[in-house]
Amino acid sequence: MLLFTTSACHEVEEWENDPRGNFEALWTILDEHYCFFEEKGVDWDSIYTRYSARLEDKMTRYELFQVCSEMLDELRDGHTNLITPFDISYYHNWWSDYPQNYDARLWQEYYLNFNYRKASGITYGILPQNIGYINYSSFSNAIGEGNLDEVLFHLISCNGLIIDVRNNGGGNLTNVETLVSRFITDRTLAGYISHKTGPGHNDFSKPEPFYYYPAEQGRVMWGKAVVVLTNRSTFSAANNFVSIMKYLPNVKIVGATTGGGSGMPYSSELPNGWGVRFSACSILDPQGKVTEFGVEPSEDCAVDLDPQAALQGRDTMIDFAINVLNEL
Repeated sequence: MLLFTTSACHEVEEWENDPRGNFEALWTILDEHYCFFEEKGVDWDSIYTRYSARLEDKMTRYELFQVCSEMLDELRDGHTNLITPFDISYYHNWWSDYPQNYDARLWQEYYLNFNYRKASGITYGILPQNIGYINYSSFSNAIGEGNLDEVLFHLISCNGLIIDVRNNGGGNLTNVETLVSRFITDRTLAGYISHKTGPGHNDFSKPEPFYYYPAEQGRVMWGKAVVVLTNRSTFSAANNFVSIMKYLPNVKIVGATTGGGSGMPYSSELPNGWGVRFSACSILDPQGKVTEFGVEPSEDCAVDLDPQAALQGRDTMIDFAINVLNEL
């Protein structure tokens, strides 16, 4: 359901393997398949005019890469990369212009005293306030159902649960579904997706809903209060996880607005063999909202990491989350 598809039928274009041909190929591939031109107010034709004027017949591959990379940066999209044998372009400003709001040493040493366990890419333990703590650093780490049973069973006597996805850069949406399934009791609307239907910037299908279901009978479920901790480096699949959890009962999103990255990635290739990866299908949240620009914390739950408190071993975001759980 979440795979990129297209029903567009039009003449396949071919380009020369020279600086202009590769540039034209890159611009056209994005022009026909990228999904956020309208949301980001990007005038792609104007960008073509500006960057094509910098092309030279005898420019080096490094010079061509620089021009193409700067053009892609105009999309302001962390999912957009130009991949070459010598470098990969990457738009850093989606997170670099914001506070980091995370220091792993704080929770490892000062909150769990290095007394934690690990399973399926999850690090977990019990805070002194009898609050369960899960740190999931990447949705690229597969979650085994049996491992998840062990994690939740270990924390089952806790009064509440913190799921820390700060600095989680995303990964596999299947792992999002596996984790969410432990916090729902019925079929739950997880969001909407629309697919490209043609080369036009607005050629998309009607958004179709997709649903998540509770874990199979016999699995350990969690029905107590939950806080999901976020920062600007919560991105892509992690952003999707937050967008779903935000609308579940007894769940609060605490921290900073996530980094976004809601587009399903699509890959193609230029005549010279360089790869290009970018957002091609938009995933909307359960209310039909675009989350490409991030998911905001729950009402009155925005908080940053205080650098001065961190010097004293305090993570003000975890402290805030504990207070929220005590009030739920």
